[in-house]
Amino acid sequence: MSLPRFFMDPLPAAENATVPLGPEAARHLKALRLRPGAALELVLGDQAWTADLAELDRGRALARLVAPLQEDREPSIALQALLPLPALLSLFDEWLPPLVELGATLIQPVVYQRSEFDGPKTAARLERWGRLIQAAAEQSHRSRLPELRPPMPFAALLSWEAPQKWVAYELATGQRNPTLRREALAFTSGPEGGISDEEFTALTAAGWQPVSLGRSILRAVTAPVALLGAVQFELGRRPVS
Repeated sequence: MSLPRFFMDPLPAAENATVPLGPEAARHLKALRLRPGAALELVLGDQAWTADLAELDRGRALARLVAPLQEDREPSIALQALLPLPALLSLFDEWLPPLVELGATLIQPVVYQRSEFDGPKTAARLERWGRLIQAAAEQSHRSRLPELRPPMPFAALLSWEAPQKWVAYELATGQRNPTLRREALAFTSGPEGGISDEEFTALTAAGWQPVSLGRSILRAVTAPVALLGAVQFELGRRPVS
């Protein structure tokens, strides 16, 4: 059974040092019915540690660092998820846990033509999305917390810098899917209603390569997860050139 893992702010760390855990972590530990002495894992910035629960009382918890963990559960290439903002913002909540579990290193919301963007409403959800990302990273024992950025306009995709840029597209293009290389990969897909013809033309002109995910048309919430799952399969199937 895997140990509970918590992401913490970076701080000076040494064996036997005591680290305070936040109220949310304390509530989680109580829900797990853990007692002082129980083993934990903490990620302080980019360094994972084994730890013991030293104290747990109401909303307060302390952990004692035991030893650094020599591990890296991150993907072998950067995986940048440039996700369309959907009309129903709660759909974005559905994307985040599986994409984090599948190794996305960057979450970048994008305002497409068919996104119904409301700046204040979206800004109000960023904190919630950050909590969902952290919870999924802890549950899946990621070594680093994925970065979440504020929404950007579609036009920013046209100048996005990445060695590989893929766009999931539902219409037949007559092109084979690109071959995955051992370089950073940025990928995007459309909101409800799909990517407009003008947007797709602009993306391909800017170097984005179309990717087919089968003959059926996938829901907006399905496409990015299916694409990232296929990428992780390929990363695990053979060494990537």
